[in-house]
Amino acid sequence: MALFMVVLVLLFILALSICTALLRWNELKFSKKGLPPGTMGWPIFGETTEFLKQGPNFMKNQRARYGSFFKSHILGCPTAVSMDPELNRYILMNEAKGLVPGYPQSMLDILGKCNIAAVHGSTHKQMRGALLALISPTMIKQQLLPKIDEFMRNFVSDWDNKIIDIQEKTKQMAFLSSLKQIATVESTSIAQEFMPEFFKLVLGTLSLPIDLPGTNYRRGLKARKIILTILKQLIEKRRGNQESHKDMLAYLMSKDDNNRYKLSDDEIIDQIITILYSGYETVSTTSMMAVKYLHDHPSILEELRKEHMAIREKKRPEDPIEWNDLKPMKFTRAVIFETSRLATIVNGVLRKTTEEMELNGFVVPKGWRIYVYTREINYDPFIYPDPLAFNPWRWMDKSLESQSNFLIFGGGTRQCPGKELGIAEISTFLHYFITRYR
Repeated sequence: MALFMVVLVLLFILALSICTALLRWNELKFSKKGLPPGTMGWPIFGETTEFLKQGPNFMKNQRARYGSFFKSHILGCPTAVSMDPELNRYILMNEAKGLVPGYPQSMLDILGKCNIAAVHGSTHKQMRGALLALISPTMIKQQLLPKIDEFMRNFVSDWDNKIIDIQEKTKQMAFLSSLKQIATVESTSIAQEFMPEFFKLVLGTLSLPIDLPGTNYRRGLKARKIILTILKQLIEKRRGNQESHKDMLAYLMSKDDNNRYKLSDDEIIDQIITILYSGYETVSTTSMMAVKYLHDHPSILEELRKEHMAIREKKRPEDPIEWNDLKPMKFTRAVIFETSRLATIVNGVLRKTTEEMELNGFVVPKGWRIYVYTREINYDPFIYPDPLAFNPWRWMDKSLESQSNFLIFGGGTRQCPGKELGIAEISTFLHYFITRYR
């Protein structure tokens, strides 16, 4: 028994020594002179576990130790983290100067090499142009909003006397609404197979790129293959018949002169996955958190309901929400912005260095990622007095939306192109939700 205990203690000391040596070796590996202060964690894994589990607390703790610009190793790559508002704005506005999109390898692998977040230069211009053409104000007014209205009206129609899991419902809502806009006629028939695979794909993009059985990354890659098959079959089926369609897929497949951006099938498929992916998290989480905040603040709910009842009173029960109805929804827009600010749906964006560069007096080597962490600016009391209060009225002053620190929807050349479409979707959901239910 005594021998067993001695062996156990020795094994523990050996394991501790190995762990210490690995941590020390990883720190030495990234100890080049001039690098920002910080820690790098374990080889390969870095500090990914702490980053994902602790979220904002991890960032706050590192800033308390190392300042607003520090190094780490997250999601498989050495990363410089910037929590400095001035530096963040500089990085977002100067992408061409040694910086390109720097999203994690898992995201690039699973979303596809043609997705708008992965490309830069002329290819980014082409893909962004194609995307903007799909979600322009004219397209929202004439084609997308009627589909959104019909979907939202039906989606919330049967919630009477039921307990609703609002998180699950808004996830389904965001996905199915986008799918209807992409492939209106076929959306119902493909949704059952498509939706569970899409949810696996989303989880896979936020994981370490380790291709082993049972990992979210492996599941995400498998889900992408299934989704590719579904979308390829859909494109082939459309080419095989002469039916006329008015949806996003029809526009992307169009070869006429009205479509300035001719894309290959692979580019069309990655564009569809991008549209589904980029709108999913923002629309679903903002809708869910808006319901939570409205529940917690009855006076704000009453003000919002008043705005929507005024719109409803001018219509017959069967009349849809139209483009001209969105403009008077000023308080609704304020609720959406305040929800996005307080809940901070997107914490930041990633860039990658194409050359060694100096930022804030520190060296950032070529190939490193820079995490532009914009969350903290949403709670700056100089910009937003009483920042932890849910106060939509602050957004009734239009100047707040146009000020330089407004980074809720990104910044620079990569400001979210789907901002107005997302606002239209959430506004329509809130309209039917609060005019139909207490």
